[in-house]
Amino acid sequence: MAEVDRRGVMLGLMAYGLWGLFPLYWPLLKPAPALEILAARIIWSFVSLAAFTSITRRWNAIRLVLANRRSMRLLIAAAVLVSVNWGLYIWAVNTHHVVETALGYFINPLVSVAFGVAVLRERLSRGQWLGIAIAAAAVAALTFDYGRLPWIALTLAASFGAYGLAKKLAGVDAFTSLTVETAVMTLPALALVAVCAATGTLTMFSSGISHAGLLALAGPVTAIPLLFFGASARRVPLSMLGLMQYLAPTLQFLIGVTIAGEHMPTSRWFGFAGVWVALAIFSVATARVGGRSSSRAKSN
Repeated sequence: MAEVDRRGVMLGLMAYGLWGLFPLYWPLLKPAPALEILAARIIWSFVSLAAFTSITRRWNAIRLVLANRRSMRLLIAAAVLVSVNWGLYIWAVNTHHVVETALGYFINPLVSVAFGVAVLRERLSRGQWLGIAIAAAAVAALTFDYGRLPWIALTLAASFGAYGLAKKLAGVDAFTSLTVETAVMTLPALALVAVCAATGTLTMFSSGISHAGLLALAGPVTAIPLLFFGASARRVPLSMLGLMQYLAPTLQFLIGVTIAGEHMPTSRWFGFAGVWVALAIFSVATARVGGRSSSRAKSN
């Protein structure tokens, strides 16, 4: 068995850990409305990524993507999807729906698999289907508990799942694709800033230097975990990354329950427990399928 790259594991844990701590950061940007925070995140992310691209001399990779019409169409779609995801997530966190955002990212892997089956014609084992069925039942139970469809969680999961599918079909590495995506959305983001200014809700220049600095920090806050993730993905198996991804929604859930103090009745705990059981079954089944595929590859 190959030795696990400890540095890769640490970088992966740092990436997912930082993503899990995002619910502590967005409230710091109040009184900025969600649209202004989204605009700042897009604009300053592009500035940060463009600066890193210049330092690492990766502009040729950007030019190759810009010249590929198919990749650009898919990345434009990805840019819209991730903007919807970011905007809804920021709004949900700042309106005290942190636990529901965690639910969205818990079920996101299952939604991504559903896209794989529907669009890419991927096949699932019985264990994987069982996990998805239990998750669907758990979401139904949570719908009954909330008294409404958990639309925030489902929209976050669906938008991020579709975003991942678009990026997979585009075939562009994570860093280059996000640089292109933020470039695509920078003009609409500037339009959002103009709308906020016209409606008197813009806070960037009216709430002090520290507030402006925190808004600008949204760029590095977005880019740094991505760089950690990219470095980790090159060093550790995808199966290990798949397990580490649950760190982010776990931290979000704990922040929602303990720090944000969001109400969690017993019935809702049962719903979340159903999701966790589904993820455990699905992860074990996926690991078994991967193990069998690896064994067949070695025997061939």
